[in-house]
Amino acid sequence: MKKLINNPSDIVAEALTGMAAAHPELRVDEKNKLVLRADEPKLGKVGLVSGGGSGHEPLHTGFVGTGMLDAACAGEVFTSPVPDQILAATTAVDTGAGVLYIVKNYTGDVMNFEMAAELAAAETGIAVSTVLVDDDVAVQDSLYTAGRRGVGGTLMVEKIAGAAAEQGRPLAAIAELARAVNSNSRSMGMALTSCTVPAAGKPTFELGDTEIEIGIGIHGEPGRRRVPSASAREVAQMLVEPILSDLPFTRDDAVICFLNGMGATPLLELYVMFEEVARILRGHGVTIARSLVGPYVTSLDMAGCSVTLTKVDEEMVTLWDAPVRTPALRWGV
Repeated sequence: MKKLINNPSDIVAEALTGMAAAHPELRVDEKNKLVLRADEPKLGKVGLVSGGGSGHEPLHTGFVGTGMLDAACAGEVFTSPVPDQILAATTAVDTGAGVLYIVKNYTGDVMNFEMAAELAAAETGIAVSTVLVDDDVAVQDSLYTAGRRGVGGTLMVEKIAGAAAEQGRPLAAIAELARAVNSNSRSMGMALTSCTVPAAGKPTFELGDTEIEIGIGIHGEPGRRRVPSASAREVAQMLVEPILSDLPFTRDDAVICFLNGMGATPLLELYVMFEEVARILRGHGVTIARSLVGPYVTSLDMAGCSVTLTKVDEEMVTLWDAPVRTPALRWGV
């Protein structure tokens, strides 16, 4: 294992310290392993809280800032944050308008965010609403989930809901919008290599030199099938066609197309993949209203990519375009 770390057990704490040093517009609560906006919460603004296991950066900590999250809870690598962390984030961002939890559909995340919501209601009276993200079409159940996994669609929900919160919309309306974004999002990913969890020191799974895994999750969970290595054009077909048929997407639909890198795939290859995805969408009469290409929902050092398509209306596109200022996404400000 070759990694730029000190002690594997300290990697999350040290990464958060480094993040605080690099981004003074953020505030890091090292005790609770939280990343928060450094500016004072706007009175009457709904607070947005998300989080999950570390190792998926910039999800979620890199999406804290104007127009997106107010706080992110960093669990240990591939491990859910605990309820006390989430409760601390909730109380830190509440201004009286309530707090929205954006939760990926993994068993530990769901359970711990539910417990935090119960604690918030019992101990603080803060109104909490939860949106579950379950956009992955690859498998119905996995090692970590009951139902579909939450993957690239999480970014879509956090960005669009974050813009709505910045406008001062009420909690119920933002939650409804976030659920609509999730229900209109579909994703599927693939791996060229496994990732290596620092504490384990070895790859999570083995792939032969001429094999790829189709339909993986962001923790290295197995996917739909293992197939021989293929061209970008063939891989794009294996990812996009199941997405298009699942919603289904139809001619004249407009989408935000997110081509995500899993952590170790260069942008050169991601843009090759994007063109192949765009070619397939053109063939189906689906319009790319907006696009995003890059490693935003990663799996440590895994090589591979995922495709997320979110069917959008004019309101969602406007909210996507709204100003955002975070370490990972920044436009309009």
